[in-house]
Amino acid sequence: MRRAALPLLLLPALAACRGEPAAQAEAPPPPRAVQVAEVAIAAAEANSAYTGVVRARREVDLGFRTGGRIAARLVEVGETVAAGQDLARLDPADLALSVRAAEADLASAEAQSRQAANEAARSRTLLAAGHVSAAFDDQRQAGARAAAERVASARAALELARNRLSYATLRAPSAGIVTALLAEAGQVVPEGQAVLRLADPSERELLVRVPEAALPALREAAAEARFWARPEAALPATLREVQPQADANLRTYAVRFALPAAPDWVALGMTGTVRLAREAAPVATLPLSALHDRGRGPMVWRVVESGRIEAVPVAVTSLGEQVVQVTGALSPGDRVVALGPQLLDPGQQVRVVSTRLAATLR
Repeated sequence: MRRAALPLLLLPALAACRGEPAAQAEAPPPPRAVQVAEVAIAAAEANSAYTGVVRARREVDLGFRTGGRIAARLVEVGETVAAGQDLARLDPADLALSVRAAEADLASAEAQSRQAANEAARSRTLLAAGHVSAAFDDQRQAGARAAAERVASARAALELARNRLSYATLRAPSAGIVTALLAEAGQVVPEGQAVLRLADPSERELLVRVPEAALPALREAAAEARFWARPEAALPATLREVQPQADANLRTYAVRFALPAAPDWVALGMTGTVRLAREAAPVATLPLSALHDRGRGPMVWRVVESGRIEAVPVAVTSLGEQVVQVTGALSPGDRVVALGPQLLDPGQQVRVVSTRLAATLR
C-alpha cells in the first residue's frame, strides 16, 4: 500500500515544477535600455568642390604669316615679353629674293607702260590727221591702259613681297607670358603654323571640369577658390563660362571661374579648387549609428511617448564619417535610437538611459 501511494503523492509536486517555466515564459520582457538622440532640423548646405588649373582668359598661339626655316628663337618658356618684342625670326634669304624679283617686275611693267603710253599718244595724233583708223587708235589706247594696270599689279606684288619679308620676324601682339614653345630653331614651318603660345596674365581664371549633374546648380551657388600653394587663402570666384558641349572622352563640361581679385602669387598653371555652397532643403542630422536598413530602405527607430519604438523611413542626403543627414517624417525634438538599432523590433518597449543633445558620436 505504501509503495502504491508514493507515486500519487509525487504527482502534485511534479505538476508544480512543470507549471513554473510556463509562468515565467508568459511574463513580458523588461524594456531594453537605449540611448537616444534628439532630432534637430536645419537648412543644409550642399557643398561641392572641383579641382582645376589657373589659366589666362586670353591665350593665343602665335605663328609666322609666311613660311620658311626658323633661324632663331629669342624667348624661353615663362619669359615675360612686351608688346612688339621680337620672339623668333625666319631665314630671310628667300624672302629677300622675292622682293628683288618683285622690284624687277615693277621696273619692267613701268617701262612697258611708258612705251604703250607713247604709242597711244602718237596714235591719237595720227587719228586727228586722218592717217589711221579709229579702230587702230582704240587698240593703242587699250594697250596703254592695260600696261598701266600691269604697273599697279606689279607695285602691289612688290608691297606684298616686302610685307612677307617683314613677317620673317615674329613679334608679340601684346604684353604677356610665354607658356609653351611649339617649334624650335632649324625647323621649317608653313605659313600660320603655331610656333609659341602667349598668355595675357592680367585676367586669370580657374578652369575646372564638372559632370552634367552639377550644371543646374552652378549659377545658384556661391563660389570661392583655394590653392594648394596657400590653402589658408580663399579668393572669390565668379562663374564666367560653361562649355556648351561635353568632352567626348570624359563626358564632362569645361567651366571657367574668373578670379577678379587674384593676387600676384596666383601663377598660371597653379592647381586650385573651386568650392560651391548653396542652401538645400532642411535636413535632420543624426548619428551614423542610428541608421538602419531591413531590406526596405534606410530607416530610424523613433521613441514615442508610451516608451515603444516605431520605424520611420528616411532618405539619406549626406553621409559622413560620424553623422548622417536625412530627410523624412521627423520633427524637431523627436527622439530616435542612437545605438544598436539592429537589436530592436517594431513596437518593442524601450527605456531611455541617456539623451544626446548633439547628434554626434563625440
